[in-house]
Amino acid sequence: MSITLDQAEKLSEAAKAKAKEIGVPMNIAIVDEGANLVSFHRMDNAWLGSVDISIKKAKTARFFDMNSGEIGKLSQPGGPLYNIEHSNGGLISFPGGVILKDSNGKIVGAIGVSGGSVDQDHEVASAGAAAL
Repeated sequence: MSITLDQAEKLSEAAKAKAKEIGVPMNIAIVDEGANLVSFHRMDNAWLGSVDISIKKAKTARFFDMNSGEIGKLSQPGGPLYNIEHSNGGLISFPGGVILKDSNGKIVGAIGVSGGSVDQDHEVASAGAAAL
């Protein structure tokens, strides 16, 4: 089963709480198992340029069933996925996209967060994912 809107909203609330805690407004996107946008929240004063990035981080994580930062490690020059960010209409290959799994370990979607440093983005996305 894919992530539901109710679940996506709970994840987004957890991510927003973490973003408020660290004092960084974020864009938070949640996609289902088909990489379709289910929920999107732009916190007040979050960077406009990060709207697209947050969505692409979530899609990147779901397209390859791994966190976006892991794609980044594999896509460095000389790496096995070098230049992959140019595929699929553009991917984001740095941290902030996190896979969502249900209680049985089945992938049901992904969350993508953008608006701070990549470490902050990953921290907020992970807090959202943990709410599932």
